[in-house]
Amino acid sequence: MRNAALVLGIIAGLLGLIVGFFSYGYTAAVEHFGAVEGLAEQVENVDQLRVLAVLSPLLAITGGAMARMRALWGGLLLLASAFGMYWGFGFNVFTVFPIAFAGVAGVLALAAGKPDEAKAHF
Repeated sequence: MRNAALVLGIIAGLLGLIVGFFSYGYTAAVEHFGAVEGLAEQVENVDQLRVLAVLSPLLAITGGAMARMRALWGGLLLLASAFGMYWGFGFNVFTVFPIAFAGVAGVLALAAGKPDEAKAHF
C-alpha cells in the first residue's frame, strides 16, 4: 500500500502542477490584459488560488515521497493536498484525477498501519 501511495501521490502532484500552472497563468493573464466579459473574467480570490496552485501539488509530491517511510505523515499531507486542490480549483474535469489520486493515496498511506517492518510508523 505504501508503494501505491507513493506512485499515486507523485502522479497527483504532477497533474496538480499542470492545473496549478494554468490557473496561475490564467489569473496573471486576466490581471495583465484585463477581463473580457463572458470570456475571461477574474476569479474571486486571486491570492488564495495562487497560493493553493503552488502549495497543493507540492504537498502531494512531498506526501507521496514520504509515504514509504513515514506513512502517517505522508497520508496526512496527501489528504491536505486533495482538500487544497478541491478548495482552490473546485471539482471539475481538469481536477478530478489529481484530487482523486491524492485522496486515494492518502487513504492508502493511512491504511498502512501495520508496516512491513517490526517498528510501527505511528
